[in-house]
Amino acid sequence: MNFTSDVVIGLEIHVQLNTVTKLFCRCPTVAQEPNSATCPVCLGHPGSKPVLNKVALEKSTMIALAIGCAINPSMQFSRKTYFYPDMSKNYQITQFELPLAEHGNVTLDDGKVVRVKRVHMEEDPAALVHQGSADYTLVDYNRSGMPLVEIVTEPDMTTPDEAREFIKKLMHIISYLKVFDDANGIIKADANVSIKESGYTRVEIKNITGAKEIERALIVEVQRQHGSIKSGENIVQETRGWDPAVGMTRSQRKKETEDDYGYIIDPDLPTITMSKDRVEQLRALVPELGGEKATRLTQQYKIDAVDASVMAKERELGELFERVAQHVDPVLAARWMRRELRRALAAAGKDVSEVDEKLLVELLQLIDKKTITDRIGQRLVDRLVQEGISPAKVVKEEGLAAVSDESAITTVVKQVVDANPAVVAQYKAGEEKAFNFLVGQSMKALKGKGSPAVINKILKVVLG
Repeated sequence: MNFTSDVVIGLEIHVQLNTVTKLFCRCPTVAQEPNSATCPVCLGHPGSKPVLNKVALEKSTMIALAIGCAINPSMQFSRKTYFYPDMSKNYQITQFELPLAEHGNVTLDDGKVVRVKRVHMEEDPAALVHQGSADYTLVDYNRSGMPLVEIVTEPDMTTPDEAREFIKKLMHIISYLKVFDDANGIIKADANVSIKESGYTRVEIKNITGAKEIERALIVEVQRQHGSIKSGENIVQETRGWDPAVGMTRSQRKKETEDDYGYIIDPDLPTITMSKDRVEQLRALVPELGGEKATRLTQQYKIDAVDASVMAKERELGELFERVAQHVDPVLAARWMRRELRRALAAAGKDVSEVDEKLLVELLQLIDKKTITDRIGQRLVDRLVQEGISPAKVVKEEGLAAVSDESAITTVVKQVVDANPAVVAQYKAGEEKAFNFLVGQSMKALKGKGSPAVINKILKVVLG
C-alpha cells in the first residue's frame, strides 16, 4: 500500500458482547470470585467441544450491518496458536480465513470515510492480574472465552484526533444497538501507527482503553518515533504497551506476522452459514442511528440542529423526546430536555430511563402555557427527577403559579427600587449591569414566580 501522509494509523477494536454466557460454553459472563466461571471448554481440557453462542453471532452481525459491512454467507473459526499464560490451551479461537463480515465504513464529521476491513468474532483470553512490585502474576480465567467482536480498520487515519473520533463514533453505534454492557463490558483497542520518516515501519500499541487514551497514546508514540529518527535510531516493527500512569509506551516484543501464529481451521467447529433471510431479519433490528436521526429530528420537528444532535446521541433520550413531542411544542421540549433534564439527571446520578414520561409532559405543558416561570420550571425538573413529584400538584399546593397580575408585580418592583437607591443611581449613570441586578432582586422578591419579560417592562417604566 502506498502512503503519502506523515502519519498512518489503523485500529483493531475489541468489543465484549453483553451475552449471558461465553462464546463457546455455558459459563456465565458475570462472576464474582476469580476462576469461578470456568469449565473444561473455556479452559481447553482434552475432549471438550466448543459450541457457538447463537446470540453472540446475531449481535456481532448487527454490529457489522450497522457499519455497512457485507455479511459473508459462510464463515469459519480458526485456531491462533501462541503460548502465553492467559490462554491455557495455547491457542485462541478466532476467525481468520473466512470472517463474519468485510468492507464497511464509518464517516467522520469532516466527511472523511474510514474503511473497515473486516469484522470477526473471537474469544477473549484470561485476565492477568499484576500484584504491584510482586515477582509473580495471577491469572483469572473467568475472562477466558468471553465473546468478543473485533473491528479492524484500514490504515486510513492520519492523526490521533481522527482515531479518537472514530472510536467515539463506533462506541455511539454500539450503544444504539444495545449489544454492549457499560457496567461490566470492556472495549479495548490496538493501534497500529507508523511515520513517513521510518519508511512506514509499523508499531502496534496493545490494549488501550477509551477514546481519549487512544488519542493520548498515539500522540506520545508519534512523538517517540520522530524523536528516535532524529537521534539516528531505527524504528523496528514491534508490539508496545501503553502505560497511562506515566504517559509512555513500552516495548513488549518484536511484532509477529500472521504466519507466526500458525492458523489452522478449528476441527471442532463446523463452517457457519447464514441465510439471506436471516441477515435481513437482523438488518431490520438495527435502529436508526444517531446521524440519521439528528437530521430527521431537525427536519420533522423543526428543532435546533444542536438540540437534535444531543437528542440523537442517546437512543433512550431521542425516543423519549419523540414521545413527549406528541403532547408538547417540540421546540420547547427539545430545549428543556437537552439542557435542564440532562442537567438534573446528571446531578441526581440517574438515567433517562428512570424519568416518568407522563410527569415530564405535565411539567413541560405548565411551562408552555406560562402557568409557571422558567425558574420555577428548573426547580421542578430537579424534584421530578429526584422525587418523582407531580408538577401540577406541587404548583397548586405550594402556590408556585406565575404571577401575572401587573399591579402586584409593579408593587414589588417599586419596593426593590426604593430599597436600592445606589444601584438605581448607577443605572441612571449608564451602568447596564445595575438594571440586571434590579431584575434579579425583583425575581427573588417574587420567589421566581414573576415573568422576567413583564418585570423588565415594568422596571423600565418605574425607573423612568
